[in-house]
Amino acid sequence: MTRERLYLYDTTLRDGQQTQGVQFSTAEKVRIAEALDALGLDYIEGGWPGANPTDSAFFEAAPATRATMTAFGMTKRAGRSAANDDVLAAVLNAGTPAVCLVGKTHDFHVTEALGIALEENLGNISASVAHVVAQGREALFDAEHFFDGYRANPAYALDCARAARDAGARWVVLCDTNGGTLPGEIGRIVAEVIAAGIPGDRLGIHCHNDTETAVAGSLAAVEAGARQVQGTLNGLGERCGNANLTSLIPTLLLKEPWASRYETGITPGALAGLTRTSRMLDDILNRVPTRQAAYVGASAFAHKAGLHASAIVKNPATYEHIAPETVGNARIIPMSNQAGQSNLRQRLREAGIEVADADPALGEILREIKAREDEGYSYDTAQASFELLARRALGIMPRFFEVKRYRVTVERRKNKYDRMVSLSEAVVVVKIGDRKMLSVSESMDEQGSDRGPVNALAKALAKDLGPYQGYIDDIRLVDFKVRITQGGTEAVTRVVIDSEDSAGRRWATVGVSPNIVDASFEALLDAIEWKLVRDGAPEA
Repeated sequence: MTRERLYLYDTTLRDGQQTQGVQFSTAEKVRIAEALDALGLDYIEGGWPGANPTDSAFFEAAPATRATMTAFGMTKRAGRSAANDDVLAAVLNAGTPAVCLVGKTHDFHVTEALGIALEENLGNISASVAHVVAQGREALFDAEHFFDGYRANPAYALDCARAARDAGARWVVLCDTNGGTLPGEIGRIVAEVIAAGIPGDRLGIHCHNDTETAVAGSLAAVEAGARQVQGTLNGLGERCGNANLTSLIPTLLLKEPWASRYETGITPGALAGLTRTSRMLDDILNRVPTRQAAYVGASAFAHKAGLHASAIVKNPATYEHIAPETVGNARIIPMSNQAGQSNLRQRLREAGIEVADADPALGEILREIKAREDEGYSYDTAQASFELLARRALGIMPRFFEVKRYRVTVERRKNKYDRMVSLSEAVVVVKIGDRKMLSVSESMDEQGSDRGPVNALAKALAKDLGPYQGYIDDIRLVDFKVRITQGGTEAVTRVVIDSEDSAGRRWATVGVSPNIVDASFEALLDAIEWKLVRDGAPEA
């Protein structure tokens, strides 16, 4: 059976930038566009040229892409022609092969927000789309508030869609702008639009996630006949976000009936880079990736319960809906106080440690884990610290260096501008073989801002480890989480640190102490030692 072509349209660079707290630089937008193109998207919407300096600069620096680069704008304003609208002209001047224009399709918005007659709005849509087509560009029309408009006045909403189609729009994109339309209704309305004479291969869907159903709504639209799907990486977008392409893409490619019915521009090889692309975006935003994100989250294929882990060892299909490597992710068998020997053996095997089933050390490791978790440790997410604990129990942990002592001081003082500032200084003394080495570091960053005592300690620890320096220079602290596990004067602090290296590996380590600096140092030390173990560093 010949599969139908389904087109994927990314709006991360525009809709994603409307996320609260998100502001891409031009260089970041170029990097994201290149990653989207490598993934295999059909369209990349670069932004609104003329609306802000960053978007305008992006189109001047936009990379050459296989995907159709698209500029976004709005239909011409009332009282002027399309040829004489400077806002529309700025969009066209970006020189992109495709142009997407947004226009009102809800009668309430036309009369209240625009303050013009319904017929005039139809004329604005038609004239704007025709002007784009006359410039030799592919025209798309974003039918704003279409589903709300269709509920209120279906005849007028359809007239708006027809006006764009008749003027030459390649795509009429039905937008659930407020994000409140549920999937069943989206499917019904899309089917009715097609029945009214606008073919599905000219229809797109653009869902917002205000009811947490944007992905389901997009799938319902495809099921009803729409053949273009719009969304953003990691579901970025205004308010609650947009349809999440990192969920939609693998669902469309791997799940039935989508996989058999449709083809996209995304190859299996590109799909295997989905997790990396998702985390690249989080890295650009300086955000911690959502662990529970479908397909690409660090916990998406984590099996904590002992019963589950036992079954996973026998056959991963028992508790996994797809193979994690299909989307570039990995299976995790976490260690916790709920773990059994099945979890433990599998986790050790993944770390490259083979232990006989009857080895008494297995029971000892489990007892140690459960005892330490009772003290406040958590190996559920701190897989690297678990591996080090197991290696020590098995007597196979290399001895790289010994920390003899460390000290951290915090000083509060006035700077040259007569403002009170804090400055932390850390001293770490390590012994490597027969040689002691002392390192000192401050917490001040390149901009002159204090980064705190843990930062100073991390810099001092990693400043000079002699023969191991080349192994650790590319370690980067990605996330730092602190939790108080007991209250009152006997409070215990748990610190979990996520680290990353230049190869893209991420690992988590844990430290526990009544003293937050001490807990942090323990986690930092584990992070370095795990890296040395994994990179095969020699013993001192």
